[in-house]
Formats: sequence, structure tokens, C-alpha cells
Amino acid sequence: MRFCNDNEMGIRIGQLMTAYGYTLSSAESCTGGTIASMVTAVAGSSAYFKGAVVSYAVSVKEQVLGVDVSEGVVSESTACQMAEGVARLLQSDCSVSTTGIAGPGGAEPGKPVGTVCIAAHIPDETIARTFCFQGDRENVILQAADASLKLLEELIAKKKAKK
Repeated sequence: MRFCNDNEMGIRIGQLMTAYGYTLSSAESCTGGTIASMVTAVAGSSAYFKGAVVSYAVSVKEQVLGVDVSEGVVSESTACQMAEGVARLLQSDCSVSTTGIAGPGGAEPGKPVGTVCIAAHIPDETIARTFCFQGDRENVILQAADASLKLLEELIAKKKAKK
């Protein structure tokens, strides 16, 4: 699997984590560890990356990350709980999560293939967004992984601008 933009986001997130002294973790469902792979492809990432939970099964989301999926597995609520759960579990400052439908099957009413809910968490704040990515399974996964790190970058920038 190739990385979007030659792993530009993995590099930029590494620079942010280092600059602010943050640690990072990921909780991944539809991206299946791609975010962790992007982050750890950067030399020196062991200084800030704590690890990942690939919570592909609903039972792992519930039992390991403490997620209540009552609003749906593919939902912003689930994505937020996943991000907060992995940060708590791995004791990281920041985290990202993905839950969605990479395809080619799995579409639901109102949630076509390519629907991915992404959350980013930093100390005292978690945000989520829903995307509908285009392309085949690999492209959806890569776009979702890239977007998760962009969302984290945006959240950190917003927090730093407030200070």
C-alpha cells in the first residue's frame, strides 16, 4: 500500500509531536493500521508514537476501547469514543481514530461505500468529521488515513492559536 503525498502527513505530524512534546496513538477500524504505519514510517517516531489499536471488530471497540456503539458503528460519536479510548488506554496526549466503510461492500442506507467518520483528540478536546471518499478500497483507506492526520494537525493549530 502506498502513502498519500509520499507520507507528507506522517512527516508533518512527527514534526508537530516533537515541537509540542506530545505523544500520539491511533484507534483504527476501516484503515486497519495504515495510520500507525504512516506515523512509524518516519525515523524517530518511537519518541512520540505510543501505539495503535486496530479495532476492526465491534467487540474490540466496546471491550478494549470502551465504546458505546448505540449511535452506530460508523458514527462521529463512535469515532470520538475510539480516539478518547485509545488515548486513555495507551496514555497518549493526542490520538486519531477512523471508523467507516472502505468497500467494496458494506454500504448502508445513508452511508455509501467511502463513508468514514474520523476523530482527532488532544488534551481537553475531541472533534469529529464525516467524509465520503471516492475510489477503490485502497484509495478510501489512504484518503481516510491522510485525512485523520490532517484533522489532528488542524486541531493542534487551532489550540495553539487560542493561546
